[in-house]
Amino acid sequence: MTLLTIDKTDLARHHTPRTLSDRVAYRVVRALRFMANGLFGRRYRHRTIVLETIAAVPGMVAATLLHLKCLRRMIDDRGWIRTLLDEAETQRAHLMVFVAVDTPSAFERFLVLLAQGVFYNAHFLIYLFSPRTAHRIAAYFAEDAVSGYGQYLEEIQEGRQENPPAPPLAIAYWNLAPDARLADVIRAMQEDEAIHRDINHSFADALESGRDLPGPPEITL
Repeated sequence: MTLLTIDKTDLARHHTPRTLSDRVAYRVVRALRFMANGLFGRRYRHRTIVLETIAAVPGMVAATLLHLKCLRRMIDDRGWIRTLLDEAETQRAHLMVFVAVDTPSAFERFLVLLAQGVFYNAHFLIYLFSPRTAHRIAAYFAEDAVSGYGQYLEEIQEGRQENPPAPPLAIAYWNLAPDARLADVIRAMQEDEAIHRDINHSFADALESGRDLPGPPEITL
């Protein structure tokens, strides 16, 4: 049995699209990135608030459909349902941190309502017809988040973005130092996204090789 090993220190890893499924997934994420860049530019906090409401969708969709699949086939999920639900919960934690730092506008709340409604239903249908493509979309979305958080950190380090104290909920969630700043939170989020990237790429690889499920997840910290 092959175990999935997640390396939190390897933030730059990229899965080169090989198949049609990979290319479709990659282009979906590039299209979302293009729209986000056009709407928000360097307004990273507001961009993150909107995108994290979308990023929390794939894990919940995958967990729900995997749960139903395991019930139908009367098979064990190998721990993947909890892993996918944890992914959705972590993304929600990312959202709540930035809501604590910056209040979203009425327009951004409308965007969230629209984007979440469209993306949830679209991702649900994609997962029904091609779980591999759905997991690859989630993985590329996480790759893009790793890159985006890296750009945000550079902006903070160069003094072009503020670096306020970390919200108490972030300090508690990631067990950060009491004097942690927003940059420390963003580094923790980068590591979360790297884990989500590797989990979903591994799931897509397993499906590509003809397996219904990869081995149980093993996270190396």
